[in-house]
Formats: sequence, structure tokens, C-alpha cells
Amino acid sequence: MAETPEWKVKKAVRLLLDKLGIYHFMPPANGFGRAGIPDIIGCMDGHFIAIECKAGKGHTTALQDRELNAVLNAGGTVFIAREHNIPDLELLLKEKQNELRGL
Repeated sequence: MAETPEWKVKKAVRLLLDKLGIYHFMPPANGFGRAGIPDIIGCMDGHFIAIECKAGKGHTTALQDRELNAVLNAGGTVFIAREHNIPDLELLLKEKQNELRGL
């Protein structure tokens, strides 16, 4: 499989989640699921995480915004990952881990 710019972002996010020991998976985009589901779903210390990956100046769609807002409204954490903000995601996740663990 050719590594597109967005695929490289997904790979970087998955490597970070592995490094932090956070359970995650990528729902298949095969037309049988609900449209707009985030690229990567995770669970950290019982807390739901949804990550949408974008490359370059790519923007979320209205359906993706709907799903990300639903996660936020349910108390989960969302993040739109790009090539340049993976360190921001790491900081956010570490802060959330500390908060969840009472540190």
C-alpha cells in the first residue's frame, strides 16, 4: 500500500498511541459503517478518544464534524491530527492520562 500523506499521519498517531500504551483501532472504511466515523478510535484508562487524521490543509467534512461533536458531547476527547501537531497530541494525551489517574 502506498503511503499517502494522510496515511503517514495515521501511522504517526498509531505509533504514538502504541508508545503511550493506549488501546486503539482504525474502523474499516468499507461503506458498511456510519459515515464520518473518526479515523482512529481509542480508550485510555476508560476514557474514549477519537482522532481524525488530515494531511496538509485538509478539512473535516460535515459528517466528520457531526461525529467528533457527538464524542465531545458524550464526554470523550477528540483531536484532529496533522503532520505538524503530533507533539501536541502527545501532550494532550499525557495530560489526560495524568488527570484520569489523579496525578
